[in-house]
Amino acid sequence: MTNTIPAENITLEQLRELFNLELVEDELFPEWQSDLPELTDQEKDLLNQIKAGYINLRNYPPFLENTVNTVILSPLLFIGKFYLPPFHIKLEKYIEFETEDKGTKIKGRIDVLILNKKFWMTVIESKQVAYSVEAGLEQLLAYMLAAPSNEVYGMVTSGGSFMFVKLIRTDLPRYATSDIFDVRNRGNELYNVLQILKKLGQISQE
Repeated sequence: MTNTIPAENITLEQLRELFNLELVEDELFPEWQSDLPELTDQEKDLLNQIKAGYINLRNYPPFLENTVNTVILSPLLFIGKFYLPPFHIKLEKYIEFETEDKGTKIKGRIDVLILNKKFWMTVIESKQVAYSVEAGLEQLLAYMLAAPSNEVYGMVTSGGSFMFVKLIRTDLPRYATSDIFDVRNRGNELYNVLQILKKLGQISQE
């Protein structure tokens, strides 16, 4: 009998046991740090407005998932031109896949999926900004394991914080993460987020 695990409930321990997934802390994921595209003054101005809007709305809780998508994520994707070819967006995409021995099935829905072979992105399922992006890492990794490419990039966000992930699918799949970028930090770390998004978008077209 097949055991079914909802993606939102899966743990890192289960991912290690089922898929031999391993965290790598070496140079597996240099893309988030090097050769990032420059931002235009217009892009920076728009990102400053997004940050200001985020800080303003934090005064009016609860700050739920729909608000995160409307105020933070959707404008980022628009500025990064992810609504234009060769990309396209799917919302609430259903994912279901099994382990090789067919003993366990994982299923769930990715909130936002950018499709262009190599680039998958999901929004944290915790709904509220009060949750850490770490709370969505397991779910993101589960979805990335279902991707058609052997090398896939992802992003998890709570709206206020962002973390990027790279997964290489081999017999022993490995993953690495970026730093966590927070809107509340000095300056505007949304600049970093958009630069990395654009860089990974470029890679996915190669």
